[in-house]
Amino acid sequence: MKKVGKMTSVLLLATLLLTACGNSGANGKTAEDANTTNNTPTAAATQSSETTAPSPEVTASPTPGATADGGTTGNNTASKDQASAEIPLLYHMNKNYDIVPNEETTNKKVVLLTFDDGPKDADMINPLMDVLDKHQAKAIFFVNGYRVKAHPELLELIHNRGGVIGNHSWDHIVLKDKSYTEVKKQIEDVQNAVKEIIGEAPQFFRPPHGAGGDVGKKISAENGMLYMTWSNGSLDWEMKEKETGKTDKLIKNVTDQLHSGSNILMHELPWTVEALDKLLTTLEGKGYSFVDPRSIELKMR
Repeated sequence: MKKVGKMTSVLLLATLLLTACGNSGANGKTAEDANTTNNTPTAAATQSSETTAPSPEVTASPTPGATADGGTTGNNTASKDQASAEIPLLYHMNKNYDIVPNEETTNKKVVLLTFDDGPKDADMINPLMDVLDKHQAKAIFFVNGYRVKAHPELLELIHNRGGVIGNHSWDHIVLKDKSYTEVKKQIEDVQNAVKEIIGEAPQFFRPPHGAGGDVGKKISAENGMLYMTWSNGSLDWEMKEKETGKTDKLIKNVTDQLHSGSNILMHELPWTVEALDKLLTTLEGKGYSFVDPRSIELKMR
């Protein structure tokens, strides 16, 4: 009996020990174990994620020059500069004032369109620009300072419609026999006036009558401009108002001299405006396209 009692006591003690160990294991999870089992965010975590500001990487920034209603502001100089910077320099001008491709693979059958002696009249500028837009063509408008001073709004009109502004001296005088000081004033006064109105100075210079002389070339270079005359003259300046057949004569004058890289001289004149659409259509029909002046290097070679 004593042996049975002792055995019973041992069994009871073992049972008590096993029960205690079982309860301890059930309640012994760590905080990490609890979080692993329960994936539901706490209230504090939910509030924190809702109130956290978006990271800069996903915050939309406004387009330069854009307004809240999707329009554009008046100051879009940065976007214009960016657009100009994206135009590759594909051409240069040779000593004959022709436009030549820099690489053999670049299209050489191009012409450069230029208009001198403006700005004169919105009733001529707008139709000129309409035709250029129709043919997706760009042109240089060589302006005189005294005209710019009288009608700065016309310079702005040309610029705003995509025309490239060139310097044609202040007074349209023959420069080759003038002093350095006088030629410098004739050229740089135009540079300053144009920059004040449209925010950028011309990069191309054409001397009046094609006569700038060495001093004109020197001052042009000092102002970072490409000096040019022309290699294809429309002779529109020789035509008279009452003369008949001016449109056909102008086109014939250009096509008779036509060659790859032609630097075509025209003027802001009523008959030139009238002839321009037919002229550009004729040039396109002969396989020519119109070089963007901004793709021309500013150094002759």
